[in-house]
Amino acid sequence: MVTKLKTKISVTLLLVAVAILAVGVIGFGLSPIAPLMLVIGLIIVVARCFGVSWQASQKALLSGVSSGIAPLFLFLLIGSLIALWLATGVIPTMIWVGFKLLSPQLFLPTALLSTAIVGTLIGSAFTTLSTVGVALMGVGTLMGFDPALIAGTVLSGAIFGDKSSPLSDSTNLASAISETDLFAHIKNLMWTTLPALILSLVMTIILGFGHQTSGDATAKISRLLPLLAPTWWAIVPLGLLVITAWRKIPAIPALMINILISSIAFVTQHSLTAWADLLINGFKTSSHNATLMALMNRGGMSAMMPTVMMIMLALAFGGLLSGLGILSRVMAPVVVYLKTQRAMIVATLLTGIAANFLVGEQYLATILPGQLFKDSFKRVGLSALALGRTIEDSGTVMNYLVPWGVAGAFAAQTLGVSVLAFAPFTFFALFSPVMSLLSAVTGIGLKQLEK
Repeated sequence: MVTKLKTKISVTLLLVAVAILAVGVIGFGLSPIAPLMLVIGLIIVVARCFGVSWQASQKALLSGVSSGIAPLFLFLLIGSLIALWLATGVIPTMIWVGFKLLSPQLFLPTALLSTAIVGTLIGSAFTTLSTVGVALMGVGTLMGFDPALIAGTVLSGAIFGDKSSPLSDSTNLASAISETDLFAHIKNLMWTTLPALILSLVMTIILGFGHQTSGDATAKISRLLPLLAPTWWAIVPLGLLVITAWRKIPAIPALMINILISSIAFVTQHSLTAWADLLINGFKTSSHNATLMALMNRGGMSAMMPTVMMIMLALAFGGLLSGLGILSRVMAPVVVYLKTQRAMIVATLLTGIAANFLVGEQYLATILPGQLFKDSFKRVGLSALALGRTIEDSGTVMNYLVPWGVAGAFAAQTLGVSVLAFAPFTFFALFSPVMSLLSAVTGIGLKQLEK
């Protein structure tokens, strides 16, 4: 049995860990890898001084990492898929179509809605970002939009789609944790997700209104379009992605199927050596056009390794906080003082947000407040549906705004924009907890416990 740290030392460790991460990442602009390594070592040593065995700390650390093995493996697959889709013309075709169909004034709202629709269809924000998101980043950047604004927009749509889809892992998890019917859970989510999406749409319309592509950008696009070479083949892997999602094939085998089909298409025109290099090192265009090189030279499993390293450390950190009882020690005394429905919602939102920044893992940040407040919601007369929605509005969405979070690090790596840069423009993630708070204050859409 793992020896749990006492409340006082747990609070102290938590505050010191937050201070180190904040100073390192925000103050000095460091990659989260080094501060995370320091914090992990500090917790293990201090825990040993207070009676926790080395073995117990190691077990808690490895337990945290094991909880994220699926997304870590998923990242490697997505890196390979991006490289294959670039090499076989899928992403270039999407970029070409984007230039032909989208006007600069309508680009941002169109990007938001298209990623929301695709995210809902396939049930994965990660897959949406790495396919449609990558293409939209290329289109928007050449139109002269701030890359951080584009990243925040496509991320907002992808998160909404992920939350609204019955195929989403995170949505199914929140429904399971709150012990509610999946479709009743999704229906209840609309009280906060739809207003957040509408406000995000308004913001993108305002920011995109009057935008004109500069003469230099127009010239770049004119030189780029003949080099993109659109292909009808793009319909096959894109259609396959939707089909595997609707057949409810899990993400890893679904991506493996797509990688297999795309690999066959690539090998028909290239050697096996080129194929192996593509999967590992990514795609490199033979063109010397600087704009095309900036758009296309990406992908591969090796490109994902810095993100994988950072996420492994974040998961290890979260495993120590959870496995050594640090988070539960800090939060348990607070719960008993929550007497009203409004206080319960606020506490759950804050716990979900704080857990994202402390644990760095979306699922753990959903599970922790769900388990912590489940009985308390019943005590104040709130339905389990209200719990499920509240942990979605904080635990699920806010992970994309955490530099060392699984989702935030993935988005930054895939879209090529830092979390601190795109966070102010990820309107949906920012509006979701606000809408949940307004629901608690006004009582609108706040599901009561049936008597």
